[in-house]
Amino acid sequence: QVQLVESGGGLVQAGDSLRLSCAASGGTFSTYKMGWFRQAPGKERELVGGISPLGISTYYTDSVKGRFTISRDNTKNTVYLQMNSLKPEDAALYYCAAKLFGSLSRDDDYNYRGQGTQVTVSS
Repeated sequence: QVQLVESGGGLVQAGDSLRLSCAASGGTFSTYKMGWFRQAPGKERELVGGISPLGISTYYTDSVKGRFTISRDNTKNTVYLQMNSLKPEDAALYYCAAKLFGSLSRDDDYNYRGQGTQVTVSS
């Protein structure tokens, strides 16, 4: 059983940057593919991106390419989401998720997820 705890959310202005963290425990972190999701009120959950177990491969949804970067530190059992040039439409509850198998771009096969951290972007 993997436990995931996100942190780093907050209120920022459009154009600002924010880094989210997700600390994992209870499993062998370096074997898990990690993903970041977001969900805004009234909207569908969206897979923001994912990273392979050793951090070699990443995937990003089109709307965040060039602005967001996912990285991980397997020595700290932590995955990060660096968000730059934030826009009001990026505001959402962001949460991380973990899975052992499957494509990074697939969003329906994650086994574990955290509670999330709120990101608010003012215009």
